[in-house]
Amino acid sequence: MARTRGDGGGEPVAQRGRPAGDHAARRAELLAAATAVIAQEGYASASLRKVAQRAGCTTGTVTYYFANREELVTALAESRFDSYDEMLESVRARGDVKALFERWLSHTTGDPEFWPVMSQLLSHARYEPALAAVIEQRYARYREVHAKILADGQARGAVRDDIPADLLADQLAAMGDGWMMMFPFEPERFTPTRVRALVDAVLTLIAPVR
Repeated sequence: MARTRGDGGGEPVAQRGRPAGDHAARRAELLAAATAVIAQEGYASASLRKVAQRAGCTTGTVTYYFANREELVTALAESRFDSYDEMLESVRARGDVKALFERWLSHTTGDPEFWPVMSQLLSHARYEPALAAVIEQRYARYREVHAKILADGQARGAVRDDIPADLLADQLAAMGDGWMMMFPFEPERFTPTRVRALVDAVLTLIAPVR
C-alpha cells in the first residue's frame, strides 16, 4: 500500500508502521530540523525530503508525523506561538511588564533561529490559507493576553491609562514585529546592551502620564 508524497514530489511513499521511540520527542526533532532548514536555507527549501535529510531519517518517517508540507509548516507555526504563550504565562501571574519585554526580546539574542524563521512564516502565510488561519488565531490570543497584562499594569498605576490596553498591545506588538523583520538583516542592532536600551525605551513610552 502506498500513498503520494505530500511535498510536491508526486512519487509514492510506502506506508510504514509506527516508528520506534518517543513520539513527542521525535516530532519535536522533526520540527527542529524544519526550523534549521528554513533559518539557513529559506522557506522555499523546506521540503519534506530536505527536512528528513536534516533530521537523519527517511521521508517516510516525516510523513508518519506530518502528512504533507502544509501540515509540517502549520505545526511549526503552532510551536513558535507555544513559546510565546509560555513567555506570557511566565510573567502574567507577576504582572511584571518589564519582565514581559525582557523575555520577549531575549528571543532575539537567545535563539538565532527564532526571528528568521518566524518572519518567514509570517510573510508566506499570505499565500497559504491554512498557515494564515493558524497565525491569525494564535496572534489574536497573544494580543489578548498581552492586553490583559497591560491592563493589570494600568490598574496598579504602572502603565499609562490614557490609552486603552488593547491599543497599547497592538502598538507594542507592531513595534516588536518590526524588530523581528529587521533582525535577520541587521543583527548588529540587537546586541545585549541595545536590547536593554530598547526595553527601557518601551517602559518610558508606556509609563504613566504625570
